[in-house]
Amino acid sequence: MKFAKNVLQIITGIGACLTLCAGKAMALTVQEGAEIARAEGMPAELIGDNGVFTQLTSIALAIVGALSVIMLIWGGVRYIISGGDSKKITDAKNTILYAIIGLIIAVLAYAIVRFVLNTIGSYSTPETDEAALQIITRFIA
Repeated sequence: MKFAKNVLQIITGIGACLTLCAGKAMALTVQEGAEIARAEGMPAELIGDNGVFTQLTSIALAIVGALSVIMLIWGGVRYIISGGDSKKITDAKNTILYAIIGLIIAVLAYAIVRFVLNTIGSYSTPETDEAALQIITRFIA
């Protein structure tokens, strides 16, 4: 049993090494790979007004905002139909409170992300982008 387990581990390790070696042999440069993987109409830059991170944070904020509004409405409905039961009223108030807190946290997180991306974007130049790309390429290779 132990021998079979060791053989299986060795075979798995050899397979992993062969996969990595084949991947490196067929790999393009990082930039070429990124260009090929990008779909038509997809933003080319990561940071900036039309960057991927900006779009992702905007989508996340929209989703969190919609969920917060839904939870606010749900808390209001629960409050209305509580029928004077103190436990149901407390639960409804907590739902409303947590929805508001979640919305505040989402807006603050969005502001922090925008600040960081704007700060990084202001220091980002083609030369620094190329240097970062070279560092990443060396790390991968």
